Amino acid sequence: MANQAHLDLLKQEISAWNQWRMQNQEVQPDLGGADLREANLTFADLYQADLSGANLTFANLSGANLSRTLLIGTNFTEATLTDCNIYGIAAWNVQLENAIQNNLIITQKDEAAITVDNLKVAQFIYLMLTNREIRDVIETLTTKSVLILGRFTPERKAILDALREVLREHNYLPILFDFDQPSTQTVRETIRTLAHLSHFIIADLTNPSSIPEELETIVPTLAVPIQPLLEITQKREFSMFKGYGLFPWVLPIYRYTDLESLINNIQEKVIEPATKKAQELAAKKVYLNQEPFEQTT
Repeated sequence: MANQAHLDLLKQEISAWNQWRMQNQEVQPDLGGADLREANLTFADLYQADLSGANLTFANLSGANLSRTLLIGTNFTEATLTDCNIYGIAAWNVQLENAIQNNLIITQKDEAAITVDNLKVAQFIYLMLTNREIRDVIETLTTKSVLILGRFTPERKAILDALREVLREHNYLPILFDFDQPSTQTVRETIRTLAHLSHFIIADLTNPSSIPEELETIVPTLAVPIQPLLEITQKREFSMFKGYGLFPWVLPIYRYTDLESLINNIQEKVIEPATKKAQELAAKKVYLNQEPFEQTT
């Protein structure tokens, strides 16, 4: 529950609130769970305030100082967050539906100002800028991660597990997403996120089940190399896949006879073509995360 005295002060003129803050700098305002819907908090000094669970539906926080505030489960739906200082915030499970988020300052006052337009990613952006270890992790993900797509029946899982092991031997970070539920929006979003983080993708088209849907989520809008595989016991790929050949990041299908031949040829037939394609795409700066690629005939 919010401290009622703090809440009563905040609901007065903002100038009075800011004056009180200046005279009581040791006090950390407790506004947890407060109902501040439609409140005018323009230029309010909320430094180090606890706003956990507070309801700021339609509140105006333009120019407010939110540095080091605690934002856990805070509701900013339809709120205005423009030109706010948000350095050091702790934001978890924040609701931002239709909120206006512009020019959010993520740096301290004595640092060159860096602004973002998304409260949820602000902490991550700042860590990226200031923490070398975080940057190293991101670099490892984007240059070493390989997403493996395939069917997780016992027979096909053996192929996927073998691919994972041999990729590790080649100093890659294999990612297998094994889900036992029908494809849902959440599953598709997870696959797309993993694809974004991957250096390239290996897709085993043999006896596909959800693979067509997974590739439909990725191929048209995400320029990440995809190396398709197909065991020769299956004469042809699923019909939808033929259209994917028009996308320059989808490589020709590598048809393998059995697991042994796949493993023996993985460097030449899978890793090298996918890596080369990734380098080509990076050089051309083909980043089509927003707009679908226009197929040409």
